[in-house]
Amino acid sequence: MIHSNPLLRGQEPGQKFITMGEIMLRLTPPNYDKIRVANNFEVHYGGSEANIALALANLGVDATFFTVVPDNSLGKSAIRSLRSNDVHCTPVILSTPEETPSHRLGIYYLETGYGIRPSKVIYDRKHSAITEYDFSGLDLKELLSGFDWLHLSGITPALAPNCADLILRMLKTAKELGLTVSFDGNFRSRLWTWEQARDYCTQCLPYVDVLLGIEPYHLYVDPANPAAGDRKDGVPLQPTYEQQDEIFQAFVAQYPNLKCIARHVRYAHSGSENSLKAFMWYEGHTFESRLYTFTILDRVGGGDAFASGLIYAMLHNYRPMDMLNFAVASSVLKHTIHGDANITDDVQAIRNLMNMNYDIKR
Repeated sequence: MIHSNPLLRGQEPGQKFITMGEIMLRLTPPNYDKIRVANNFEVHYGGSEANIALALANLGVDATFFTVVPDNSLGKSAIRSLRSNDVHCTPVILSTPEETPSHRLGIYYLETGYGIRPSKVIYDRKHSAITEYDFSGLDLKELLSGFDWLHLSGITPALAPNCADLILRMLKTAKELGLTVSFDGNFRSRLWTWEQARDYCTQCLPYVDVLLGIEPYHLYVDPANPAAGDRKDGVPLQPTYEQQDEIFQAFVAQYPNLKCIARHVRYAHSGSENSLKAFMWYEGHTFESRLYTFTILDRVGGGDAFASGLIYAMLHNYRPMDMLNFAVASSVLKHTIHGDANITDDVQAIRNLMNMNYDIKR
């Protein structure tokens, strides 16, 4: 039997979405405990691209996830978590010990912050199955055939050379096949350096339609003279509308293939209370969202929820301001949900939040 999403039954066929990345086991001490005193851990599975596939599938998008996990109970459990949320996992590779000698699933430990104490992450993901698998024989045209939208991030190429090679090949193949491509730089300082990330992710820009975030990329003042500096240098983390519009215009001037650029801006009042808003360049204009202030239950995956919200809104032809506010509202809602992904099947709840309607629904 072909795996299908019951939320799609009876609907007109929509666009088909696929993403690729690493899914990891997440272990979190309960009740905001610190790792060093924890006696037990809560189990979740997550990873940037998996989080986006989960969020979209729960909202009724035909979403597929591709990865490599070891053919053991941990790998199968990770895939079960995706399938139980109606993510198609047919392309997933369950690797053998011969194919991936360390034969392991990546793990990360999350110590959830509270009040003035920030959250902390410890990775245990070296030599995971996806980093040891040989992708050279993978037929990417066959893998991507029939899909309309491909999403990738800058986390996967940072894992290992085989992954870096695969991501560039996927981007090029997707453009050959005419897919819409979204890309989120998602810099992780524990995986590679800032300059390594900028050098690599800048190579991806010519193949991208929807860019999420404005780093890590080179956006030189003079492309012929890198020593002249980067246009983003000196721009604050919380820019004004005019500062953000200038950066967006510079991106589009150098990369006219970009159809949309969006980034969210976070104001961290404490480890438990944040505010979010976002900027987006679309169809020649820069838009600024509403500002949302909220209490945090689980911050991990907030950026992925923003990305999934934007992708959902674009797939459903929302008006530009609604696209942006829906994306921010999706991220805000995720902060109230345990785990990595924005697992909600209630589009109206996001739309209510988008319109700042917090009343109980009876």
